[in-house]
Amino acid sequence: MATRKGAPDRGASGDVSPESKSAQTRNRIRNAAAHVLSSKGYAGLRLTDVAAAAEVQAPAIYYYFSSRDQLIEEVMWSGIADMHEHVAAVLDGLPSGTTALDRLLAAAEAHLRHALEISDYTTASIRNAGQVPIEIRKRQILEEERYGELWRKLVNDMAREGQLREELDLYIAQMLVLGALNWAVEWWHPRRGSIEAVVANAQSVIRHGLAVSA
Repeated sequence: MATRKGAPDRGASGDVSPESKSAQTRNRIRNAAAHVLSSKGYAGLRLTDVAAAAEVQAPAIYYYFSSRDQLIEEVMWSGIADMHEHVAAVLDGLPSGTTALDRLLAAAEAHLRHALEISDYTTASIRNAGQVPIEIRKRQILEEERYGELWRKLVNDMAREGQLREELDLYIAQMLVLGALNWAVEWWHPRRGSIEAVVANAQSVIRHGLAVSA
């Protein structure tokens, strides 16, 4: 799975400045840590593996991060923050007048694509949320709460527009949808079907499980 990597900062001449080179190295370490954490988990993350993937010497990591846990904390937070930003941007780009149901379906697709296709950070955050110590999770938890507010509004908007099944509890419905979407990082593999198939099935479950019959 590919990691997202920021473009280097360049000066007027087009050359990468020393500061930008430092930022690139730091970002390369973060990318490597996200990949290792997403595949090996919190207990299995070794800084030697991160250094090898980032193409730096292991002691150099401590120039950019004070500890293994600080590096992991940043990856865990970034995974949710990036997901939040991505899904919000997709929703902001929808045409005016898009129904609440269609907005929810678009959010589900954006969430799945970000977790399965775009970002090792998000995969690492979801897979390791129950493994890392609470001290590392604090900033991530706050971001999860902000992201949850986005989903709460989506479900509440469905209810206000009369599109949500009356027997459903808004909070429970929200958590069941998010839980199912997050769990895809644990079981999905290209051998089980394309991402497009995962998205289509998730949207069908939401459409027929949450929305009132047409």
